[in-house]
Amino acid sequence: MSPSSRLASASLGVSLVAALVGCSAAGPGGSETPSRTTATSAPPAGATSTPSPTPTDDGAAAPTGTPRVIATGLDLPWSLVRLESGATLVSERDTALVKEISTAGDVRTVGEVPGVAPGGEGGLLGLAVSPDDPTSLYAYTSTSSDNRVLRIDLTGDAGGYGLGDAETVIDGIPRAGNHNGGRLAFGPDNMLYVTTGDAGNTANSQNPDSLGGKILRLDPSGAIPADNPFPGSPVFTLGHRNPQGIAWDAAGNMFASEFGQNTWDEFNQITAGSNYGWPTAEGIAGNPDFVDPLVQWSPRDASPSGLSYADGTFFLAALRGERLWTLDTTPLDPSAVPPTASFFEGDYGRLRDVVRGPGDTLWLLTNNTGRSPRPGDDQILEVDLG
Repeated sequence: MSPSSRLASASLGVSLVAALVGCSAAGPGGSETPSRTTATSAPPAGATSTPSPTPTDDGAAAPTGTPRVIATGLDLPWSLVRLESGATLVSERDTALVKEISTAGDVRTVGEVPGVAPGGEGGLLGLAVSPDDPTSLYAYTSTSSDNRVLRIDLTGDAGGYGLGDAETVIDGIPRAGNHNGGRLAFGPDNMLYVTTGDAGNTANSQNPDSLGGKILRLDPSGAIPADNPFPGSPVFTLGHRNPQGIAWDAAGNMFASEFGQNTWDEFNQITAGSNYGWPTAEGIAGNPDFVDPLVQWSPRDASPSGLSYADGTFFLAALRGERLWTLDTTPLDPSAVPPTASFFEGDYGRLRDVVRGPGDTLWLLTNNTGRSPRPGDDQILEVDLG
C-alpha cells in the first residue's frame, strides 16, 4: 500500500495543529496524560550525568543469579519473538535472515526476508506474530527507498518453520543510515503498533504528512482503525526521535523507550494523540504542549532499545549503557518517578532486546557483532526472575 493510502494529509494536518495547540496531551477517551516533572532525580539544567538509580521495590520482579547461554553465533541480531510452540524467532539485521531457536537452544535458518537492503542502522529489524493468527509473521524492513512492514506466511511447525508469501502492510516510512525505529508489537487491543524514527531529519517528527518520528497503529491487515486519534491516519503519537521499544503493563497502559540525541534518553507513557516533543524537547522540558518522559537517562547509561514487561516490572535493554534496566511502574502515581535499577553492567556488552522466556525467566539478546564482538557473540542469554 502506498504512503498516500495511509495518510489523509489535509484532515491530519488540521487535527495535529489542534493537538499541538492544546495545553496538555489527551489520552484515550479524552483523559489527560499524567505529567512528570522529575525523573531519577533530574539534575540541574546543563548537567549531563545521571544520578545513581533507586533500587526497585521489594515486590517487583528482578533478575536473579547468573545468566545462562541459550544460543551463540548470531550475526547482528535485532529482535526476538517467542511463539506458542515454545520456539523463538530472531531477526538478523544485515543478513535479512530469520532464525529459529529451539527449546534446546539449537539454531536453524527459517528463511530470508525479501527486499531488504541493509545499510547503516537499517535492514531486517523488528518481528512480531499476530495473536489471532500464529501463521502471520510481521517484519519491519529497510528497502532501497523506504522502511516498510511486511506480513509473511509462517509455514511449518517448531523445528521446521519456513517463510512463505509476503505482502506489504505499510510502506513509505522514511529510511536513512540511522534513526529507523523498527520495533513491532501487538497491543492488548490486537492492533499492530510500529515505531518509526525521524530518519535523521528532525522535521519529520512534527510533520503530519510524514510517517517518520511516530508510533503508528494499524489493524493486522494494514487498514487504519476507525478509533485512531487522527482520522484516516495510522499515526498514534508523534514527536519521537528514534523509539525502539514498546510494551504494555497488566492494566493495558502503553510505554515506550526512546533514543535521545546528546542529553537524555527517555521512558515514556504512551497515550493516543500525544506529542512527545522532539525536536523541540529532549527529556523533561516542562512544556505543556508536550508529554514529559517518566524517566530519563544520559545516553551513555542507556541508549535504550527493546522493552518488555513481566510481573509488575518493565525490563529495558540498553545498547551503549551495556546493561539491563528495570522500572517499577506499579502503582503508577502521577507525582512519582518509577524506581529503577540496572543489572549486568558491562558483563555482556550491548543489549538489543529483552523478552519473557519460558517459566519465570527473561531472555536477553546481545548486539556486539559489527562493533566489538566477544567470544560466542552474538548470544541469547536466559536469566531467572525473582
